[in-house]
Amino acid sequence: MNRLTSAFRAEHPALIAFATAGDGPTAAILDALVEGGADVIELGMPFTDPMADGPAIQAANLRSLAAGTTTAAILLIAKDFRSRHPDVPLVLMGYANPMLRRGSEWFARAAAQAGVDGVICVDVPPEEDDQLGPALRAAGLDPIRLATPTTDAARLPQVLEGASGFLYYVSVAGITGLQQAVQGTIDAAVARLKAATALPVAVGFGVRTPEQAAAIARVADGVVVGSAIVELVGAHREDAPAAVRAYVRSLADAVRTARNPA
Repeated sequence: MNRLTSAFRAEHPALIAFATAGDGPTAAILDALVEGGADVIELGMPFTDPMADGPAIQAANLRSLAAGTTTAAILLIAKDFRSRHPDVPLVLMGYANPMLRRGSEWFARAAAQAGVDGVICVDVPPEEDDQLGPALRAAGLDPIRLATPTTDAARLPQVLEGASGFLYYVSVAGITGLQQAVQGTIDAAVARLKAATALPVAVGFGVRTPEQAAAIARVADGVVVGSAIVELVGAHREDAPAAVRAYVRSLADAVRTARNPA
């Protein structure tokens, strides 16, 4: 059983927390996510054209790249995280260009050696994933796929083919951080996805408050929070870890009691 599988077999839904590598004191921010109660960590790989991301993560990408963050630096952040947190799942999330620049096999091997558990590549559709997905699987990493409100019954099998770790449901047909789907549509979508796969289903995009996280946790296997955390980092900079820790703790408490408020 790997770390991701263990995280989703806990007694409560998983809280998945995102931070951008190289934006602010990243090591301390990642530690704060764990200390606050995050069950899975997503480490964002900064890119110059983050097409799926809203203003908060776009700005974090630019800050990180301006600070000189490279793929090698991200892998070192991952390796250091793994040495401090041997049991916490770590997922890299980003875009194809940095992942494929030196070849998919190189990237998969380097990520595995750094202690990464899975990879989310936002801009490689499953129909064209003939390089990265196979390389990740060969290296023992989970290729985590995205489903959206426009992923219909005809396309869903292609999304699920070769996917592992968990299925990330993007709850809005838009970019990160700017809007949230109506809970009723999330409920229906999660039910549809869970009927099609045994993979855990995690829901993200637009989740900001403990109340929103709890509502999603009542139906999904995981809740993803990203932009709100990144905004805290942008606002607090070197003092961000304390603010992040307190915020994530409020989310974790909500997720863990969502199905059993008592």
